[in-house]
Amino acid sequence: MRVRSLPLQVRWVAVVAMLVSGTVLSAAESGLKAVCQVRPTKGNQCRGVVIFQQTRDGKIRVTARIRGLNPGKKHAIHIHQFGDCRDLAGKSAGGHYNPAEKPHGLPPAAERHAGDLGNLEADDNGMAKYTIVVDNISLGGENSVLGRAIVVHALPDDGGQPTGNAGARIGCGVIGIANPEWKPMKKK
Repeated sequence: MRVRSLPLQVRWVAVVAMLVSGTVLSAAESGLKAVCQVRPTKGNQCRGVVIFQQTRDGKIRVTARIRGLNPGKKHAIHIHQFGDCRDLAGKSAGGHYNPAEKPHGLPPAAERHAGDLGNLEADDNGMAKYTIVVDNISLGGENSVLGRAIVVHALPDDGGQPTGNAGARIGCGVIGIANPEWKPMKKK
């Protein structure tokens, strides 16, 4: 089904219906993107946006812009099991997303949790820009990240078991379907 050719409102109804019914939908075909607005956990300043978009070869490009980090330091970034950031420390997001029950690891290792995205590296102002392309998650169907959470941690992921010794959860946000017509406001 070519969803992209349908009017916008009908397109999103079709996309949601296919996702709910379990139909595997090509994110590239549907124009589907996912977005996560990261907010700080209690006592922290971490905030930003993470975008998920399917590439032409079926992989997922994850692009993050996060600020409020420790200047010049690395911070782990993971997809967590539940899209639940109600706990003030981010614990309600559960553990790393790991549908294949693999050991923890760092990209590009094939043997790693689907949620293991690696480390952000903050500049001298506490801002990090990060892009990674992965092949073990999706935006619909098997291994979908929709409705799960992004968690940014206080420390770097060292690749250790079981979760990389990444420390406290300093930012948390739920991954949802992005509005395809949203455009950022231009600076004056």
